[in-house]
Amino acid sequence: MPSGVALVTGASTGIGRHLVEGLARRGMAVAGLARGEERLRTAMVEVAEATGGRTLAVAADVTDRASVEDAVGRVREELGPVDLLVNNAGLIDELEVPLWEADPDQWWDVVTSHVKGGFLLARTVVPWMVLRNRGRVVSLGSGMSVRARPEYSAYSVAKTGLMRMTEALAGALEGSDVRAFDVAPGVVDTPMTRSMHMWQGFEDWTPPERVVELVGAIAAGELDQWSGRLLRAGADDLDALKAVIPEDAARQLRLRPYGDTDPLG
Repeated sequence: MPSGVALVTGASTGIGRHLVEGLARRGMAVAGLARGEERLRTAMVEVAEATGGRTLAVAADVTDRASVEDAVGRVREELGPVDLLVNNAGLIDELEVPLWEADPDQWWDVVTSHVKGGFLLARTVVPWMVLRNRGRVVSLGSGMSVRARPEYSAYSVAKTGLMRMTEALAGALEGSDVRAFDVAPGVVDTPMTRSMHMWQGFEDWTPPERVVELVGAIAAGELDQWSGRLLRAGADDLDALKAVIPEDAARQLRLRPYGDTDPLG
């Protein structure tokens, strides 16, 4: 079982809300970050009452440096140093249109919410993990991290950016007991997923428990060999993952050679 303090962004609803409750049930003290203070506070109280765990609601804008630094400072003061950071917050393309028809500001807001948000949280939390030589960082990825959807160009760019950030972070942390991972949650039944045209009529949802199970195993140090790589809840078998030591660039972003003579191969 994982222990210590978890910090989950986008915690008031959807996958973030499931993660907060699941990690609290596993014995972690959980801080939830989100922009809407009232809804976040309600969610954290509900989790504390349901699990008996210790929770903390911290309203913050993950794209604002001062807001993030203040939030992480408060978590550290009230719960202790962060052992598990889960970068879950992020927007989706408002309109399902080709890139050239997208609203530039909204398109960029989507990318910023994921990439700048993930960067600022990691930049603020990871130095404390390095000082303690202990910690795990999980960024919520997507199938669109590796296969772009033309009608969700901003979201695709954002999720791919997170994968590169995870790989860079894991490389910089090599040799320490601080690790970084991407977790694609599959297709979880959330308000955001329901709003996407591509999932209308879809019923084969990934149980949120599979996401919690995977993140919990990462927090417990059971999947350290997968640091810097993408895992997929609902498709990956946890026991199989534990038994595999990935080689080369398995589950990382790479160009596929066009043939044996490809100079970039």
